[in-house]
Amino acid sequence: MGSLTGKTAVVTGSTSGIGLAIARAFAGAGANVVINGMGAPADIERERSGIETEFKVRAVHSPADMSRPAEIAEMVALAEKTFGSVDVLVNNAGIQFVSPVEEFPIEKWDAIIAINLSAAFHAIRAAVPLMKTRGWGRIINTASAHSLVASPFKAAYVSAKHGIAGLTKTVALELATFKITCNCISPGYVWTPLVEKQIPDTMKARNMTKEQVIKDVLLAAQPTKEFVTVEQVAALALFLCGNDASQITGANLSIDGGWTAA
Repeated sequence: MGSLTGKTAVVTGSTSGIGLAIARAFAGAGANVVINGMGAPADIERERSGIETEFKVRAVHSPADMSRPAEIAEMVALAEKTFGSVDVLVNNAGIQFVSPVEEFPIEKWDAIIAINLSAAFHAIRAAVPLMKTRGWGRIINTASAHSLVASPFKAAYVSAKHGIAGLTKTVALELATFKITCNCISPGYVWTPLVEKQIPDTMKARNMTKEQVIKDVLLAAQPTKEFVTVEQVAALALFLCGNDASQITGANLSIDGGWTAA
């Protein structure tokens, strides 16, 4: 029996990268999972059915658009209708855009705040009553080293992630006596397909080799000079769901190779 057997986890932005790794870790611990996110339908179905086959749990995909509050509420309702509960909620969906603040497109600001910050609020708002009914819950928000420190040209992302840190603390305080914890995980640079895809463009823009881009651009801020892996982030998320973590709430847990220690 896994530590999450009989429980249901909803993980947003989980068709690839960190979110998929978290969904797979939870399935490996026995949870039924609701995955959510964009992508080619065939790719999503491969991941969904793969989770069921490999871990002998049930997995459903919610196509909910994280910029639409009504669809987020429907995603949470789908989890309850399908599996009878929402025990674990991971708010992981996120997008990024890089631009000087005076040129930052207003619609990009609005989209990043909606998907990276407001979506977490809407999902928490929908899931908390269900967790209170069951007398147990785990809410985990994927923040970022940018929830603690800033980088230039990322006004919306840094603002949203600082917002996630504040939302996490507030929700933790409100739920402290209900056996429901709320924490955020703040990764540094994680090796994902998203990061990998950015490398060729950066090589061209900066006239660098792949190795130079990795060492001098991507890992410049990480003292270990190593990427965080999606599996490491997922392992921390899984730990937060266990009994040993029942007194960890309102925390911002860095997993960033020392970035925010500097």
